[in-house]
Amino acid sequence: MEVIRDIADFPKLSHAVVTSGTFDGVHIGHQKILKRVQERARQANGQSVVITYWPHPRLVLFPEDNDLKLLSDIEERISQLSSYGVDYLLIIPFTKEFSRITSRSFVTDVLVRAINTKVLVIGYDHRFGKNREGSFEHLKARSQQYGFEVEEIPQQDIDDIAVSSTKIRKALEAGDPATASRYLGRHYSLTSTVEKGQQLGRTIGFPTANLALPGQHKLIPANGVYAVWVRVQGEEGPLPGMMNIGLRPTVEGKKLTLEVHLLHYNADLYGKSLTVEFVQYLRPEQKFDGLEALKTQLALDKVATEEALRA
Repeated sequence: MEVIRDIADFPKLSHAVVTSGTFDGVHIGHQKILKRVQERARQANGQSVVITYWPHPRLVLFPEDNDLKLLSDIEERISQLSSYGVDYLLIIPFTKEFSRITSRSFVTDVLVRAINTKVLVIGYDHRFGKNREGSFEHLKARSQQYGFEVEEIPQQDIDDIAVSSTKIRKALEAGDPATASRYLGRHYSLTSTVEKGQQLGRTIGFPTANLALPGQHKLIPANGVYAVWVRVQGEEGPLPGMMNIGLRPTVEGKKLTLEVHLLHYNADLYGKSLTVEFVQYLRPEQKFDGLEALKTQLALDKVATEEALRA
């Protein structure tokens, strides 16, 4: 997949089949649209193109609203879109100035002049341009004038799978990664770098990798203990692990920490990047009467983790 961050650098394509959106999480609803874009591109021996925006529009239009949590940052979104076979990804910087562009200007300047769109595929509720004034009806009425075909993914096709980025966020915030996985078509993940912690885990036989908190707007699932798969930078395949998200009340923790214990791994991880994939919520975080009680519970968590990851 070719990633283009400046619209002036977009190449001349023979038959661009295009879709547009924020694609937060690239969930199964998004995947349905991507699949249709690729089908249309193959039929015409053309190219599949995705237009996305960064930062997320809500962060620009409502900067005082810091409650928005994203399922994917831009690098994760690039990786996800690439995995679904997109040929070209155009990332348009979303600014207040860009938000004021009319739907007509967006069509003529971006879709027609810059990309030379031949087919535009959009979801039934997609809107674009200033005040979200652009619609399927607007495009359909002017498709001959614009010189490209417009295809709308029917409401039934989207609603039948009843998925949205908001539903996935709510599931993760409720400690329900299984539902999130079903909607995403894969496990929800976050990527961060291992930093030095207090190293208490190794004193009770459960050494943990302490992860730096991800960016401000990246969604961190609800506090608790999870069965996870862990991908270590530069190594093959996922490794089984159990993760704790919380304040570590047993040792009087004061700040949110992300700690993951890899079940069958002893190498030094400091400074490495880990991608954690959330499989199953095991239990809430709790305060124990000392490290021995915590050690006993961690042994039970390990058994539960192995069972969850075998399923």
